[in-house]
Amino acid sequence: MHTLTISIYVLGLLIALALVFDFMNGFHDAANAIATVVSTGVLKPQAAVAMAAVFNFIAIFVVGLGVAATVGKGTIAPGVVDQYVIFGALVGAIVWNLFTWYYGIPSSSSHALIGGLVGAAVAKSGTGALAGGGLLKTVEWIVLSPLLGFIFGSIIMLIVSWIFVRSTPRRVDKWFRRLQLVSAASYSLGHGGNDAQKTIGIIWMLLIAAGHSSVADKSPPLWVIISCYAAISFGTLFGGWRIVKTMGQKITKLKPVGGFCAETGGALTLLMASFFGVPVSTTHTITGAIVGVGSAQKMSAVRWGVAGNIVWAWVFTIPASAFVAAIAWWVGHHIM
Repeated sequence: MHTLTISIYVLGLLIALALVFDFMNGFHDAANAIATVVSTGVLKPQAAVAMAAVFNFIAIFVVGLGVAATVGKGTIAPGVVDQYVIFGALVGAIVWNLFTWYYGIPSSSSHALIGGLVGAAVAKSGTGALAGGGLLKTVEWIVLSPLLGFIFGSIIMLIVSWIFVRSTPRRVDKWFRRLQLVSAASYSLGHGGNDAQKTIGIIWMLLIAAGHSSVADKSPPLWVIISCYAAISFGTLFGGWRIVKTMGQKITKLKPVGGFCAETGGALTLLMASFFGVPVSTTHTITGAIVGVGSAQKMSAVRWGVAGNIVWAWVFTIPASAFVAAIAWWVGHHIM
């Protein structure tokens, strides 16, 4: 692979931009981790984001680096990567995240980043720049992650309902107010473990292109891993409050037992995806789990119109961020 000549200044700027995206990923997706536990009244918002941020970072010790390898080596051809492609990809993802955060739309930061990479790479070298294996895996899980979240969420809800069928509502509420702390922590663990790795993959890709790392390396430098986990944790700590209401109450009304089932179903899906090295959307996953919990109670409990609007945001995420990234790639050539 040809090594790029990138000045330390430009390299540092792009790494900083990647960490800004990582911070925004945590900020934007904090709602996915805390919406249910806040909306059910189990935790106050400040306590919820603090807990989520801590478990985002703890994931560094639990989850491997399979997702980082998929993003860093399996999304676009290594020979296409340069400072302009990385710049375009990050700007495309950041702009889409800002747009959806402002309008309170729970879209996917992960797919915004993938879309950004695709848009910038295609703008430079056409569709031949795309690595089919990693992209196909990502596209498959766009469908699988909400579906698995739905299945796990609904099954856990049915099992819990069967186990506690003779219990009083007050006793069930008391138990699951405690258990939801465990499920929310587990979901935050899965969120940090999958999402921080996407930025690790981007920086790793850049370091490989600049000759500061090798394709043969099994893992990126330790400072990259720590800084990315720290950035997403700080982002979560500041929280994207505009999206919390949509995720926590607009799709379906959740009680602590429903919140527990949705978070547990979502956490299982995220940890499974991370195990297989697939960069999935935490937004898609928790939305599928919430819909599954609501429909397990009764189909009319789900506001399908709101869920449908969210799905449209998912559909537009990759092409919209790819379009912005292609423009940013062109602009990057004139300012860098």
